[in-house]
Amino acid sequence: MTTFVSGPVTVSVPATSANLGPGFDTLGLALSLRDRVSVEVVDRAGVEIVVTGVGEGEVPLDETHLVYRSLRAALERMGADVPGVRMHCENLVPHARGLGSSSAAIVAGVSLARALVAGGSLLMDDDALFALAADLEGHPDNVAPALYGGFTVAFHDGHGFRATAVGVDPRVRVVAFVPPQPVSTEVARGLLPDRVSHRDASANAARAALLVAALSRQPELLLPATEDRLHQDYREPAMPETLALVRRLRADGLPAVVSGAGPTVLVFTDAAERDAVAERSPAAWRVLDVEIDPDGAQVVLP
Repeated sequence: MTTFVSGPVTVSVPATSANLGPGFDTLGLALSLRDRVSVEVVDRAGVEIVVTGVGEGEVPLDETHLVYRSLRAALERMGADVPGVRMHCENLVPHARGLGSSSAAIVAGVSLARALVAGGSLLMDDDALFALAADLEGHPDNVAPALYGGFTVAFHDGHGFRATAVGVDPRVRVVAFVPPQPVSTEVARGLLPDRVSHRDASANAARAALLVAALSRQPELLLPATEDRLHQDYREPAMPETLALVRRLRADGLPAVVSGAGPTVLVFTDAAERDAVAERSPAAWRVLDVEIDPDGAQVVLP
């Protein structure tokens, strides 16, 4: 019989930006905009969900809710009973904008499951939690920074998903431009070709390696390091304004990329130029006031 902790458990999970140009399905960055989810075990079966903020009145409030599905998957992985729960989601991460909202939900769910079970950390360590979250998401690039924080490199070693964290040069700042219209990840991925040339694959491998060096210690190399040939241009039919903005900013020497599957645009800059970069936002787009967040998912116990 599973023993659960008493009282509610709360987790906050950061938004994330993945790919970062050339690091398709590999590189990710945690951003200081957080969803907060609280869960409490209740006597009756089933799930009671309240959502406030982003997604309120839009996302399902039953067992198909992504946080609940992820929580249930982690409980089952630990061999724990699936109890009745009461859940409250306070969402700040925009949905369908390339800022990791689904990864935030998945990481929240698996983290809450582990925290709810007495001795849960002995049943699932961080690596096991990450592996399950990546399996649920289908790719690891957003899940890794959502769980571990900071700048991460995720990969599949033939047995499962793994990730490692890389330090970020303290001079690096970011600006995020969020358009009013969403684009689903499924649509964005559906535009990608089945094959790319050896030349383009080689170019992206070189740029992804350079990007790790640029973000960790040589930010002056961020413009060439964020060049991409594998995914951004192919997605233009679904987000023409996004690609037009990326090209304008890069033509002016600013390291701009499509955030994740888009349509948000992420720009790397420094403290001195950050405000000037923010003023480049198109009309009706939202400028997110975010920093690179060194922390991943954080659980607060009662």
